[in-house]
Amino acid sequence: MIAAREQFPLLNPEEYFIWEEKQTDKHEYINGQIYAMSGGTVNHGRIAISFTVMLETHLENSNCITGNSDIKIKIVDSSNYTYPDVSVTCDERDKNTPNYLTYPCLIIEVLSDSTEAYDRGKKFRMYRKNSILQDYLLVSSTHIEIDLYQKNDAGEWIIINYKEGDIIELKSINLSFPIEQVYRNLTLE
Repeated sequence: MIAAREQFPLLNPEEYFIWEEKQTDKHEYINGQIYAMSGGTVNHGRIAISFTVMLETHLENSNCITGNSDIKIKIVDSSNYTYPDVSVTCDERDKNTPNYLTYPCLIIEVLSDSTEAYDRGKKFRMYRKNSILQDYLLVSSTHIEIDLYQKNDAGEWIIINYKEGDIIELKSINLSFPIEQVYRNLTLE
């Protein structure tokens, strides 16, 4: 999804939840500011769907929850809320919050030109506040390219760049798959 800052009322988090419930579109809430989420390309949507289906199938016999772009993530130790394209939580605490998840172990963002810098920078810095997060996947919607930010055993974030022919390894949910699986039948640049 693509976030765009427009003129919205200044709200506290509680007012934001009430206000957004009445809106037809989704809005992220960052440092008291509201950002409208606009739609993405066909490739963007199809990649997100491919991941959601693959993860839901892989996790069907677990206690994990697969989230799509309709499920908010609350940023740990803040009043900020985002809508990643795909997320997974296996944390019991997330079963007690009906409006958002807080402790995902995996977050996936499908990149667009207008959000790539934000997804790699400020948004990732916010997500890293969550000690449970292990894998942060940034997925190109125009080329067969995926960057995986993965937390190692020392708690440091490493980046793994995947390209055509590679096998993606998500340690957070014990899943490996060929990169081409999420790009099946797409028209790429």
